[in-house]
Amino acid sequence: MVFPFLTRLTASDPRASNAAAAAADETSWGRPARYRAARTDSDKAGSSEGTAASAVIDKPAGLVVHPAAGHADRTLVNALLFHVRDLSGIGGELRPGIVHRLDKDTSGVMVIAKNDEAHRKLTAAWSTAAVRKEYVAVVYGTPSKSRGTIDAPIARDPRNRKRMAVVPGGRQAITDFEVIEPLRHASVIRCILRTGRTHQIRVHLKSIGHPIIGDPIYSGPQWRGIPDKRLQKAIAGFSRQALHAALLVIPHPKTDKPMSFAASVPSDMSELIAALR
Repeated sequence: MVFPFLTRLTASDPRASNAAAAAADETSWGRPARYRAARTDSDKAGSSEGTAASAVIDKPAGLVVHPAAGHADRTLVNALLFHVRDLSGIGGELRPGIVHRLDKDTSGVMVIAKNDEAHRKLTAAWSTAAVRKEYVAVVYGTPSKSRGTIDAPIARDPRNRKRMAVVPGGRQAITDFEVIEPLRHASVIRCILRTGRTHQIRVHLKSIGHPIIGDPIYSGPQWRGIPDKRLQKAIAGFSRQALHAALLVIPHPKTDKPMSFAASVPSDMSELIAALR
């Protein structure tokens, strides 16, 4: 089985990490490429990136990260075991090398630990300022404030244990957001995670009344209330949550110097954005 996504990475110069948010606003890359995370002249697209201790990939939507009930094979882990030798064993047999995960239908940047030392260092840094996780989402409506912070605890939904919700007494969860572009009955949002709870962005955006388009758990068929039939068709035909991990800044496992990795918004989201303009 061939997994070409393992070579579709864009790696950015570490200097981009501090200016990522500003560059996304100030740089005109055209449409839809302007929703890429910050890039510099030293970018080398199409290379397999990482270090001797880690690897970084651009995960496509629809790919499960590790084996679980109903997904015993054809996962990211299966591909990694084929392509990468000596993955970190800290995650166990089912999650070798997995430092973090993306939901099945979320696309974008992920880092994989190739050895136990790198795994421990990345895990220790994951909830600190040394790691920056930036996402792009397409949501229903436009928030009244162009930017803000959602600080709302998350836990299992007491009414439905299969999903998460904002619950008093839950684990602290903080998401910074910014409106990149208002669209017709929708908007493009940049989200930066300060914490990493399950479904955090999806839950938080729903909690402020702007769920992610296509989200099968946290969003309903709001498109039915849109008067424009063409917009209805575009949204109804989008088959996954419109959420993409666009930028990941991590410390080098050996030197601790910041490394910045960016993945362009995939074609399905780009086409959705174009249709909603």
